[in-house]
Amino acid sequence: MKQSRLELIVGVFVLAGLLAVAYLALRIGAGAMLGGDTYTLKARFTNAGGLNPGSNVLIAGVPVGRVDSIKLNPEDYSAVVELSVRKDVKLPTDSIASIKTSGLIGDKFLALSPGSDDEMLPSGAMISDTESTVDLESLISRFAFGNVSDKTKTAAEPAAETTPSTTTPPTTTTP
Repeated sequence: MKQSRLELIVGVFVLAGLLAVAYLALRIGAGAMLGGDTYTLKARFTNAGGLNPGSNVLIAGVPVGRVDSIKLNPEDYSAVVELSVRKDVKLPTDSIASIKTSGLIGDKFLALSPGSDDEMLPSGAMISDTESTVDLESLISRFAFGNVSDKTKTAAEPAAETTPSTTTPPTTTTP
């Protein structure tokens, strides 16, 4: 009898531990699965490359939500991003949504810059002012092959016409 009671107590502690781990995994990992205190917004981007469902939504570096889905709009071939934002965060209608990168080659996240309008975005509204992600690969290839812009070409041409100086290097003598 004494051994079965000990086994019961150990079993209850193991079960409580597993429930705690499951709760923390859902709370940290999914965020939106527990506590539905968020509202949905949408934003349209010309390029949402690198942004994934589950990416963070930040305001001033503070996490305020998550990206729910990214879909292609068949009418204009733009990316429509659906995001969940905490209910206590009210965004003005002139807010800006930007896709940013943490670090040089880090993960992409959605940065929100609140505007100054008195009217707030309702749930399901579309954020009209957006800034798409910068395609680093195309920038590097355009720079490498000299196709950055016309201003860069004209600035580089006079530099190519200059001739290097023809002075002879000083000779050194060793004693």
